[in-house]
Amino acid sequence: MKDNIILIGMPGAGKSTLGVVLAKMMNYDFIDADLLIQQQNDKTLQRLIDSLGPDGFIEVENQVLSNIRCERTVLSTGGSAVYSDEAMAHLATLGPIVYLETSLDELKVRLADFSDRGVVMRDTSIASLEALYDERLPLYERYAEVTVNVDGLAITEAARKVVAALEGKLTD
Repeated sequence: MKDNIILIGMPGAGKSTLGVVLAKMMNYDFIDADLLIQQQNDKTLQRLIDSLGPDGFIEVENQVLSNIRCERTVLSTGGSAVYSDEAMAHLATLGPIVYLETSLDELKVRLADFSDRGVVMRDTSIASLEALYDERLPLYERYAEVTVNVDGLAITEAARKVVAALEGKLTD
């Protein structure tokens, strides 16, 4: 069954916030993968990244995402989910992967300081939002089955745009 909706995108794209609204609109359950990772490891994302390093965190995230089983659920992934081919392949079996596309300019407005968000930086030389955006953009585009630009949209408006883009993509 591919009756789930998988949300991917940059930190600040609205995956968690939009995911809750989308789940309510569609009468679906909602899972925030970042919260699931925190609960299963009893640490915040930032503490996990600090203690395990980027590669260790990515492995933990891969394990958690690869083991998710759900039906009629909107799943908000962490922005770094696209670093795990195994996890992304599993998520693609659950439902369409929707990339919430956000321009760099929009992200700069939404994320005045992204250093406290628990953001995974594979390359420790990456210190800017621009560099992170440039690194991840091709990965989001590679895994996306559906791309929805959410720049300048209110959450409900963006959720409606996702519903419209998914027309005919969900199966039970």
